[in-house]
Amino acid sequence: MFRVVIPARYASTRLPGKALREIAGKPMVQWVYERACAAGAREVLIATDDDLIISAAHSFGAQAEMTARVHASGTDRIAEVARARGWGGDEVVVNVQGDEPLIPVALIRQVAQLMADHPRAHLGTLASPLQTLSEFTDPNVVKVVTAPDGRALYFSRAPIPWNRDGASAGLSSQRDFSGARRHIGIYAYRVAALLELAGLPEAVLEKREKLEQLRALEHGLTIQVADALERPGPDVNTLADLERVAALVAAGGH
Repeated sequence: MFRVVIPARYASTRLPGKALREIAGKPMVQWVYERACAAGAREVLIATDDDLIISAAHSFGAQAEMTARVHASGTDRIAEVARARGWGGDEVVVNVQGDEPLIPVALIRQVAQLMADHPRAHLGTLASPLQTLSEFTDPNVVKVVTAPDGRALYFSRAPIPWNRDGASAGLSSQRDFSGARRHIGIYAYRVAALLELAGLPEAVLEKREKLEQLRALEHGLTIQVADALERPGPDVNTLADLERVAALVAAGGH
């Protein structure tokens, strides 16, 4: 069994109050909550820093926990909840981000099952094959490379793995992105690893790449990666993203 915590910060830089922005008459965080509930978690709760989100959560029957405003990441916010509630170190909690209103239910189940299937893993996450060269070279698309057993070796905004022989005329000549995988930002943690991770200082590679998962790798934690059973729907970072998701929902693509 596993729990789900949805970190939902109100003061988003690019889209203020995005957790409460409406999609087909429901706040975005409600869409995420309903997906998490459908995944069969033993408990689903929303961790936030604002009374407006608490009130909204209660209006649609969700548990909601007030957490500190100072948290730099969802991981820190979830760790505060786990610590306050006294969850056991071997228990599994899944971080479903509050800006993923169309996250497939199957992926929530899959990342939780990954921890059951790999009892020595500290964290679990998902990936999917890249489909275009532009994704491969886009620094906003985070790539992951793994060992044959699925352990994460590295995450990067750079195009990895890089085929040296495929770019004989320099960086811009690369046309081979075979084997490259996009990291999907859903995580399962064992609670002991979650608390350890939240207590660690920002790591060198994490600081350079602006990728929190590198903190875990730099400090020797094992991240198990599996190919996602489904491609995730678009996340919401801007008003244009919100409009795109709303259009998908209106067209029945949810």
